[in-house]
Amino acid sequence: MTVNQPTTDQSAEAPAVADERADLLVVLARHREFLRLTTRGLTDEQAGLRTTVSELCLGGLIKHVAAAERSWVDFILEGPSSRPDFNDMTPEDWARRADEFKMLPGETLAGVLDAYAEVARRTEEVVAGLPDLNASWSLPKAPWFEGQPEWSARRVLLHILAETSQHAGHADIIREALDGAKTMG
Repeated sequence: MTVNQPTTDQSAEAPAVADERADLLVVLARHREFLRLTTRGLTDEQAGLRTTVSELCLGGLIKHVAAAERSWVDFILEGPSSRPDFNDMTPEDWARRADEFKMLPGETLAGVLDAYAEVARRTEEVVAGLPDLNASWSLPKAPWFEGQPEWSARRVLLHILAETSQHAGHADIIREALDGAKTMG
């Protein structure tokens, strides 16, 4: 059982951009750091513990946020073909998705954090190279996208930021229930 100490040097440095993309990347990097900080000093076993009535654990939340960010960046680059048609997902597809929220046997917190840092680096490289945040794609089929025909790269980045922030809050509650530690305060 390794105790992991996430530090700011594990977070990706935002590429040099000087427009709205820079603001989005700086805020996203900050909220990623809040999420990573919830795992400060934990063992792999602790990172996989459920401390509330939900199925969520700290390692699983980070895995989920990384998977969601990776998938949405793929959407920015490739459009709806990069995302599943949620209406056609099989029970096996849903089970694989549920595993995003868990620390599976053999997974380590260090490995989860490293994978998240790699996702962050890729996102920042893609965003820095985007010629236009207004470029849009049709959304994939899913019940929660009804009435929203397309999203721009900007909207996708705002969604990634909102998802990261929301789950950083969840992580704070899980950590506080685990051992009383708080990200802030």
